[in-house]
Amino acid sequence: MKFGVSLAGLRFRDYATVVPAYEEHGFESVWLPEHLVFPADMPPRYPYTASGYPPVTADTPTYDPWVVLGHVAAVTDRIRLATNVYILPLRHPLQTARSVVTVDRVSGGRVTLGVGVGWLPDEFDYVGVDFDSRGGRADAAIEAIRRLWSEDVIAVDDGFFRFGPVKFQPKPLQKPSIPIEVGGAAPAALRRAGRLGDGWIEIGSADLDEFSTRLAVVLDARRAADRTGPFEVTASGTLAMGGGEAVNADGVRRLAEAGATRVVVGPGSVDGGPLTAEGAVEWAKRFADDVAGRL
Repeated sequence: MKFGVSLAGLRFRDYATVVPAYEEHGFESVWLPEHLVFPADMPPRYPYTASGYPPVTADTPTYDPWVVLGHVAAVTDRIRLATNVYILPLRHPLQTARSVVTVDRVSGGRVTLGVGVGWLPDEFDYVGVDFDSRGGRADAAIEAIRRLWSEDVIAVDDGFFRFGPVKFQPKPLQKPSIPIEVGGAAPAALRRAGRLGDGWIEIGSADLDEFSTRLAVVLDARRAADRTGPFEVTASGTLAMGGGEAVNADGVRRLAEAGATRVVVGPGSVDGGPLTAEGAVEWAKRFADDVAGRL
């Protein structure tokens, strides 16, 4: 089992201190959430809570993930740098391909592009992108980005994007390419993960039974598309709590048996207060001893 750690809740100024500590204590990857902008009044459209409101507010700071991950790359050597998730259909594939390959290069080949289609119509409205066609736009973007990262001369005309012929350099350091993992829980997202993704990023599963049901949809789509090769199944740490209030080794074992290859955890708040650099580093030490060290 690989252990990832979410950067949610950590202050930006603490990344350069905390992420090297995560690397030192054995975490395989760090995961950065992403939004372009929030409306002043957040609508109850979030699909993973009973209230419809997300676990952030309109005042939550959000940063360009590729600038942040480039910053983190400069102070680390091994840990993977990932998004959970980048709202792919908001952007043109040329823009995404350029940003991600830049982080791949500056990190020595450690980036993972974790993508989703988004849930907040306002973000799409603000940049003039149709919300309802975002699924097809995401599919087309994945195909175009992979071509930009692998082919010498590329021309695209797919009904969503039209450009080229172009040459796109440099190509990624990672071979055969930068992994693209697809997040989501809706049936279309699950099928997209299996059909086009190098992995599935789970979100919102109530328990291991629901996780397993969703994973079966992903794997069925993968088989139907005749996809082979490595495939990551990234699960939330809430599924590894084993009936308690914190992730534990027994919960991780059950999650691995259900098919997860990676679990993403995080320190949350410490003693009910805001998360500090010191608190995050101490949490990482305890997690390495009490959970990862027992597996």
